Amino acid sequence: QVQLVESGGGLVQAGGSLRLSCAASGRTFRTDVMGWFRQAPGKEREFVAAFMWSSSNTDYADSVKGRFTISRNNAKSTVYLRMNSLKPEDTAVYYCATGSTMSRNRTGYNYWGQGTQVTVSS
Repeated sequence: QVQLVESGGGLVQAGGSLRLSCAASGRTFRTDVMGWFRQAPGKEREFVAAFMWSSSNTDYADSVKGRFTISRNNAKSTVYLRMNSLKPEDTAVYYCATGSTMSRNRTGYNYWGQGTQVTVSS
């Protein structure tokens, strides 16, 4: 089992920044990829970004490319999502997840955190 705990969400004005954290524990050696997804009210959960521990490869959704950055802290088994130039349309619950391969599809991830709310006001 892998446990994921997100933190760092909150309320921010448009143009502002937030940094989300996802701390992993448990059988993390089986999980090479950490991904971030988000779900806005009434919408499907969508891919945001992913990071592969073994290669340091990253992938971003077009809607966040250039504004969001995914990074890691090996010692803390933590992945971060730095979000700059936030827009009201970024408002959603943000989830981190783990998987074994890079994927933009939520079915490629086995374990999920509980989510953290991000609200961007206009």
